[in-house]
Amino acid sequence: MKDFEELKKEAASYIRYEKDEANKIAWLTFDRPDMLNATTIGMRQLYADLVHKANIDDDVKVLVIRGEGDNFGGGGDLPEQSEMLSQSDEDISLLSEFGINDPGVRYPPRNSYRFLHGLTDHYAKARAGNRPLQEFKKISIVEAKGYCYGWHFYQAGDADLVVSSDDALFGHPAFRYVGWGPRLWTWAEMMGLRKFSEMLFTGRPFTAKEMYECNFVNSVVAREKLDDETKKYAMACARTRPTDTVQVQKTFLELYKQYRGEYMGSLLTGVVEGMLPLMKNDRASDVQLGGDVFDKGLNNIVKDNDMDYPAEWRLSRSGRRKP
Repeated sequence: MKDFEELKKEAASYIRYEKDEANKIAWLTFDRPDMLNATTIGMRQLYADLVHKANIDDDVKVLVIRGEGDNFGGGGDLPEQSEMLSQSDEDISLLSEFGINDPGVRYPPRNSYRFLHGLTDHYAKARAGNRPLQEFKKISIVEAKGYCYGWHFYQAGDADLVVSSDDALFGHPAFRYVGWGPRLWTWAEMMGLRKFSEMLFTGRPFTAKEMYECNFVNSVVAREKLDDETKKYAMACARTRPTDTVQVQKTFLELYKQYRGEYMGSLLTGVVEGMLPLMKNDRASDVQLGGDVFDKGLNNIVKDNDMDYPAEWRLSRSGRRKP
């Protein structure tokens, strides 16, 4: 069993949290650029804690979420999840995902429905680090650039505002390798059914321009102007109505989202994700996470699969440049 406290301690070196108290703006930066800012178990838990803290802190009115380096983020740390996704018969413990360190707690066996659904249902809770922005009663802004994939795509969908560089790519690799993600309902609501269906069924990433056209992104600028554009939005939000007023506004918006079924959608996706072991390939060449993918090398499998798609539909920037 992984030591949750150690995972969270390690995560502290990958997330920076700073406050501009004079303007009531907090800046949360994922700082793991050599891994495309991929989030570990500890990072997701720490992120949830920081969003919760900012929600209470009277010195914070606006929270800006961004990534160090060339990308906002490439999603979750898949190698860390390899045991969970493997089709091995060996039982493993996923207690660290729940923040449980007690060796007296026994995790359900791999052949049970609860093995996977317990976790995917947990992902529908803010404390798991997937959807804390849905419960955030202040203003959240995501600064997107480069890759905005997977878990980072969740945060962009849940944020109040998204400011993006023109080179950003949005989507979820899991559409190709699993078939769904925890925020399906929100994305369909945000992007519109027709465009989201295209992303879901083709597995292709959308450009910043396409996301702007389907109302997912608020502003698209050149990369060199991104920092200034984000600060412009943050300062404008910080200078409008008082934080008490923002809390009323956000409560209204949350009621609207729940009327539209946001949380129900998260729970339903958890049910669907829990059925992953029942999904059967159509042919031997089909690629999905799990099985022997990690034995062959995840990077090689992903790169080879990416090249089967039209160049402009590939997930990697390097792949998109190849014929």
